[in-house]
Amino acid sequence: MPKACDLKKGNVVEINDNAYIVKDIDVRSPSARGAVTLYKVRFNNIRTKQKYEETFKGNDMLNDVALTKRTVQYLYPDGALHVFMDTQEYSQYMIEEDAIQDELVWITDEMEGLVGLIIDENMVAIEIPIALVFEISETAPGLKGASATARTKPATLSNGVEIQIPEYLEPGEMIKVNTETKKFMSRA
Repeated sequence: MPKACDLKKGNVVEINDNAYIVKDIDVRSPSARGAVTLYKVRFNNIRTKQKYEETFKGNDMLNDVALTKRTVQYLYPDGALHVFMDTQEYSQYMIEEDAIQDELVWITDEMEGLVGLIIDENMVAIEIPIALVFEISETAPGLKGASATARTKPATLSNGVEIQIPEYLEPGEMIKVNTETKKFMSRA
């Protein structure tokens, strides 16, 4: 049973006998003495896709959902569905595009290392690695005298995501990106 303060995006919990996946968490820390940190959580119902929002205190307990985590590989899109394959049993799972909208920008063809969350033999969500490597496709030319300071410039990655990178990087270089924050981590 996870506490509200331990929730992360992509967790699946049970509320009112329904399974919900965490889509977004907004943490509010009041400045008054003795005040409790509040967690405003936005959920999506796994079966009906309806949105649900609730505010919890940090120590509020939530119920876990019986789910299986399987290592999967992305295969191909099939209309509004996306097909993944279990890398150990070779069974295929389909998931709707709406359920993985946020993760879809990071997924490339035949990508491995993904984790599928499965409830009753149906994939309900995927977890992507926190750090992924991408090529810089477009950015301003690198500056020769640029130091490794906090000065940044916009860049477009090979998957179309736009992030801020240090000034010294050039197009064609491979970089490591944090998929949760969409921030540059290091050269790859």
